[in-house]
Amino acid sequence: MKAHELRELSLTELEARLKDEKEALVDFRFNKAIAGQIENPARIKNTRREIARLNMIINEKLSAE
Repeated sequence: MKAHELRELSLTELEARLKDEKEALVDFRFNKAIAGQIENPARIKNTRREIARLNMIINEKLSAE
């Protein structure tokens, strides 16, 4: 999801997405550790970027209040 699309969401929706992304990252790392390889290694990088993007937008919304 693009940053401008995320800015339209409410704070609770952003926090819920952040929680989901963090859980997905843990799952990816766990599968990589157990299996030794994963189907799409770029998904870890993309998930980390999405988490950073969500944190940035949440901080923007909190500082604007």
